[in-house]
Amino acid sequence: MAALAAETAIRALRRLKPGRGALSCSPYDREILRLAVPALGALAAEPLYLLADTAIVGHLGTPQLAALALAASVLGAVVSLCNFLTYGTTAQVARLHGAGEDERAGVIAAQALWLALGIGVVLAATVAALAAPLMQLVGGEGHVADLAARYLRISALGLPCALVALAAQGYLRGVGDLRSPLVVVVVANIINIGLELLFVYGFGWGLDGSAAGTVLAQLGMGAAFAAHLLRAPAPSRRPRRALLVRLARMGGHIVVRTGSLLLAFVIAGAVLARQGADSLGAHQIAFQLVIILALVLAAIAIAGQVLVGRMLGAGDAESAMAAARRMCAWALAAGCAMALGLLALRDVVPHAFTSDPQVLARADELWPLFALMQPIGALVFALDGILLGAGDTRYLAWAMALSSLGVFVPIALLSLHDDWGVRGVWWGINALMVARLLTIGTRFLGRRWVVLGASAA
Repeated sequence: MAALAAETAIRALRRLKPGRGALSCSPYDREILRLAVPALGALAAEPLYLLADTAIVGHLGTPQLAALALAASVLGAVVSLCNFLTYGTTAQVARLHGAGEDERAGVIAAQALWLALGIGVVLAATVAALAAPLMQLVGGEGHVADLAARYLRISALGLPCALVALAAQGYLRGVGDLRSPLVVVVVANIINIGLELLFVYGFGWGLDGSAAGTVLAQLGMGAAFAAHLLRAPAPSRRPRRALLVRLARMGGHIVVRTGSLLLAFVIAGAVLARQGADSLGAHQIAFQLVIILALVLAAIAIAGQVLVGRMLGAGDAESAMAAARRMCAWALAAGCAMALGLLALRDVVPHAFTSDPQVLARADELWPLFALMQPIGALVFALDGILLGAGDTRYLAWAMALSSLGVFVPIALLSLHDDWGVRGVWWGINALMVARLLTIGTRFLGRRWVVLGASAA
């Protein structure tokens, strides 16, 4: 089913431009690379840090690794639900930048900063107060749940700064500056890893040291990104109700879209937590690798979002469509390469994160399904970025909700009921990706997302 969906999408994309091979030379390649390469560095820095964090904590023991998996699932969900601060800001700023209205784009940057700070403070207090029940909700029990709740309380202190970073990256992407986020994120994560090693092993703080290192690094990162937002040209930086409402409305659609996807992964973790620490540990290893590969693919999606938003803002529909097709072709090629690489390294990669034979056995079970997901997921990410750049967030919201609630959740619950283990959960994840490809692929081919002008509204 997955292979058939991918093949259908490829044929449809090729029919849009007869006579051109999927990877023949294109005038858009240089601009795609100019945007995607620094975006790749910035995107890869965070999951590479998380992989290092997983390795550092994993060698403390299996309970600590399982606790990290539970706490990271909640923290990741909270931050990812707020990624509308990035995507919503980029969509609006890119159109304004393409239309030559940079001061209006600077006003959007200020509104994003106000929104990030307000939401961040509320979330930090809420997550810290509800740490214990949240860990129980995602399947934590006993000592593992206690460790995870403590990690969550400490890490919550960095949430406001993490949200400011999201808002700033959205603005900088919209104006085509992808080098500044790369520098800030890379420096912050190098400091983060150094602090973790010092706190965890030098001071002997264990899992608490991992959380404390992250918070300190986030404080510095948030300050650097706030400075970028405040340097944006704008006649005024005071809060403006109409602009905040518009950003929040688009953000609401993106929250539904992102929340539906995150719900799938939280349910996956909760199901596997009830099947044993070995299954949850193996899922954590694969999940962190999913984040790396997904964000590498998202570099192409970011290029798509920026180019499509800019071209639509400038009133150039044909260029937007041509650049979008090109990004789909490159995303598919990257996804196929990743799948082959994962299969070739099946007996190597999991050993970098654990020596527990039971965790390794569960990882071996899910690995082929992990590889299978890559080509389809690659096309999904590219198409998702294109529609985000066009501001077609309402459609993305319901399409994602339908795929998650209607496809993945039933499979995951059956996996728990019938004890299908990690393979059942990962078959569900693959089915989710196929459903997403079919829904957003249909939208892309229909071209209803092509709306010209400085605003998508």
